[in-house]
Amino acid sequence: MEQVLDIYERPYDPRRPVICFDERPCQLLGDVLMPIPMKPGHIQRQDYHYKRNGTCVVLMAVEPLAGRRIVKVTERKTKQDYTRFMKGLASSYPEAEKIIVVQDNLNTHNPSSFYEACKAPEAFALSQRFEMVYTPKKASWLNMAEIELSALSKQCLDRRIAKMGVMTEQVRAWTVKRNHSKTKICWNFTKDKAREKLSRHYTTIKN
Repeated sequence: MEQVLDIYERPYDPRRPVICFDERPCQLLGDVLMPIPMKPGHIQRQDYHYKRNGTCVVLMAVEPLAGRRIVKVTERKTKQDYTRFMKGLASSYPEAEKIIVVQDNLNTHNPSSFYEACKAPEAFALSQRFEMVYTPKKASWLNMAEIELSALSKQCLDRRIAKMGVMTEQVRAWTVKRNHSKTKICWNFTKDKAREKLSRHYTTIKN
């Protein structure tokens, strides 16, 4: 935990940008009955019946101090999907000496995925672009990408979306608007606050 918090306390450095990465599975839901459009004095009405059209996954990378995010919608979250996303992330920061990525411990979230999806020289070169930092188990709340995924859920994915193509367009529009406003994340939970708030756990570790 302190390793992650120490990274969050560092000042902005474009040569070593701090990126938080996470994923969110989404259901593609369609209407069984056509919704009744809103009209003066009445909101839109929607029947509770729906049909499932499968699932997709939203991959999210957010740079909290720069107010920048990179988002992609995929059918699945395989090692190949992760590798393709990380390739795009690396190409988005061509001037960076090292990209620091904070993420959870999912089995696909490590450089070994690159070797399954690419030839060894390319996989090695890609892995050298990143410094990967992992949140502790049961502490995914330390990943600021969860904050951004929550905003996406409330502002964009708060309705039925039946097709992956529509989902992709909606997410892209949200991302463009969010990046245009350079919405940043102000993280206030520091190492000192952690040591004070979670002092009983530190005592347990010492014993």
